[in-house]
Amino acid sequence: MDTILYIIAGPLFLTSLAGYIYVKLRLQPKEDSDLDDYYYEFEDLHPALAKYTRWSKITFTSAVIAALLLFIALVI
Repeated sequence: MDTILYIIAGPLFLTSLAGYIYVKLRLQPKEDSDLDDYYYEFEDLHPALAKYTRWSKITFTSAVIAALLLFIALVI
């Protein structure tokens, strides 16, 4: 049972960690973007910021789930 969890959770953790780093480095809106033209309550409607926020949440959540699966495999 734990080998199956290692096989699933190991690559999932590594790919989600790499994806999270990629999102933080590449998809983050640049300083010269037009985000300053938006009011603070409407910043989540900006396409670049919405894409960055969505992918940041997805990759972080998958990394946490994979880490929990690795922990469960270690405990079992």
